[in-house]
Amino acid sequence: MSHSPSDKEKRKAHGKFATRLIHFGAEIDEATGASSVPLYQASTFHQADLEANQEYDYTRSGNPTRQALEDYIALLEGGTRGFAFASGMAAISSALMLLSQGDHVICTEDVYGGTYRLLTTIMNRMGVESTFVDMTNIAEVRAALRSNTRAVFIETPSNPTLRITDIGEIAAFAKEHDLLTMLDNTFMTPYHQRPIELGIDIVLHSATKFLGGHSDVLAGLAVVANDGLGRRMKQIQNGMGNVLGIQDSWLLIRGMKTLQARMEMSEKSARRLAQWLTEQPDIDVVYYPGLPNHPGREIHEKQSLGYGAVVSFDVGSGEKAKKLLSKVKIPLVAVSLGAVESILSYPAMMSHAAMPKEVRLLRGITDGLVRYSVGLEDIEDIIEDLEQALRG
Repeated sequence: MSHSPSDKEKRKAHGKFATRLIHFGAEIDEATGASSVPLYQASTFHQADLEANQEYDYTRSGNPTRQALEDYIALLEGGTRGFAFASGMAAISSALMLLSQGDHVICTEDVYGGTYRLLTTIMNRMGVESTFVDMTNIAEVRAALRSNTRAVFIETPSNPTLRITDIGEIAAFAKEHDLLTMLDNTFMTPYHQRPIELGIDIVLHSATKFLGGHSDVLAGLAVVANDGLGRRMKQIQNGMGNVLGIQDSWLLIRGMKTLQARMEMSEKSARRLAQWLTEQPDIDVVYYPGLPNHPGREIHEKQSLGYGAVVSFDVGSGEKAKKLLSKVKIPLVAVSLGAVESILSYPAMMSHAAMPKEVRLLRGITDGLVRYSVGLEDIEDIIEDLEQALRG
């Protein structure tokens, strides 16, 4: 008997990225024709036949709403299986749970502060060691290799100094030594950068940021490159129980549908903002991979389709940074990024507060550094607001 494809199978994965964002396979409910993924607000599922293999039994182990999201991100990243977690750090910690006592991980030195804190205050107590290196320098990465090294953790562009790692180069090094590779793709999203296609094993997201896009959901996502890793990650997700709730899964699906439109507008404004900042005498340095003088621009353009919507810049001192934060009127002064509203953050006291000051300064995260996540406001209004805050 020939297999007749379901409507879901026929709809899935056709067209370019913008089309896949809308037509991802679960956008129409097969049972009712509803134009939205249903919320299966249930903790458990009736077992009609104990001998039958039923897909869902308990929501920690699986739920149709969360499954739609997990299939969605796997499709966008080009992986075999996706996983939805309660936060970005829940996704990262779950991936690191693939490691065992006595293992060693090589990590981007200017990594997000939460990842640094996890590795240096929790994973180290579990017997997992870490070495933080300048991941833009393959010689440093090679020098950090030990007999017990089992993984490489990459963040590119890095947060908040936006340094660029050559993904393909690190992936090749890792494969040469049979190492697991993990990459935080929060800043670029699968619209701009698909690391699995470049040889990465696990892609991670704080989906709270650009994927959700509206500052109304806390979520993390992971996508794996092969079925073996998928089985191991599922065991960890089910065993630890740090899954994303059903309401938040639905909110994230809704937010992701507009990802390309939001990213394109925010990036266009970020490029204009970055250029304007380089022309201001009050600014010591501007970090943005789209600037002509960015040292990683050529590598970034080789592996990414855009430069993103985050611009970091140094105003020279903590006093000047705090003054700026107190005078801006348009952006939220807040922890987070990637939303429809612009968000101005102060890494020294926010995202990287967990990093000791001496370590932070060595990584270029100075007291004068601020991070601007450009939203959907008019760019001329954003610039005018920053100008008055800098001059005031």
